[in-house]
Amino acid sequence: MTFSDAPSAIKAAVNLSASRDPPQSIALYNEIKEHTQRVMYAREPARTMGPQRTLAGVILLAGVLLLSACQSLMPLDTSPLDSVGMTYDSIKELKALHISAPEVGQIAKVREAGFSDADCIELLRIFHSRHQQFTAGDAITTMHQSGMSEGTILGLANLDQLGLGYGELQAMHLAGLTDAIIMEVARHHAANQPVLSGASLGNMRNLRIDNATLLELVRRGIPNSAAPEILALRRRGSTDAEILRHFPAQ
Repeated sequence: MTFSDAPSAIKAAVNLSASRDPPQSIALYNEIKEHTQRVMYAREPARTMGPQRTLAGVILLAGVLLLSACQSLMPLDTSPLDSVGMTYDSIKELKALHISAPEVGQIAKVREAGFSDADCIELLRIFHSRHQQFTAGDAITTMHQSGMSEGTILGLANLDQLGLGYGELQAMHLAGLTDAIIMEVARHHAANQPVLSGASLGNMRNLRIDNATLLELVRRGIPNSAAPEILALRRRGSTDAEILRHFPAQ
C-alpha cells in the first residue's frame, strides 16, 4: 500500500491551506484518525506490515498537522473584553500585540478591576517586550483592590516585580508603607541589591519610624541584616535623624 492508495481525506489534508472552515477541517482530522487506526490494527501478513505502519505514520502526522492548522484558524474570542467595557479600537490594539486566548481572560480581570484601556494595553506590551505571556491578572487585581495605584503597579510591571514576590509588596502597602518605598524596594530586588525586607520595614513603621526615614534607609541600600540593630536603637529612644546618622549610605 502506498501514499497514493490513501483515502481522499489524506489528499484533502495536503491541500488544507485552501480551506478556511475549522469545523470542516476538524471533521477531516477525525476521518484521518479513524483511517489511521484501521491501518495500524489491521491483521495482515507480516510481509506487508512494514509498509502499512509506514503509511500509518504518514497519515497520523498529516492528521496532527491538520489539527494544528485548525486551531490556528479558530477566531480569537474577545467577548470577555467586550463584557468589561473595552472599546473596539483597544481590542484591535491588543490583537495587534498578538494577545492569546489565555491572556484575554487575564486582561479582562485587570480591566474589570478599574484599569483603563490604555493601561491594559501597556501591561500586555510590557510583558511581550520580555517575551513573556501576561499572567499577572490576579496579582494586579489583588494589589489594586488593596489600594495600590495604577501608576505603581505599572512601575512594578516594568521592573518585572509582579511574579511570586508580589505578596510582600502588597503586605508593605497594607502595613502603611508608601508607594515610593515599595517602588524603591522593588528596584533593589530587580537589581539583586541588598535591601530591608517588607517585614522589617513594617516592624519599623510600627515603632513610628517615619516613612521618609524608611525611604532613605532603603535608598541607601541598608541590608536586612541591619534591621535588628535599627529596631533596637529605636526601642532605646533614638530619633529618626540619629538612626540615619548611624547608617550612612552603603
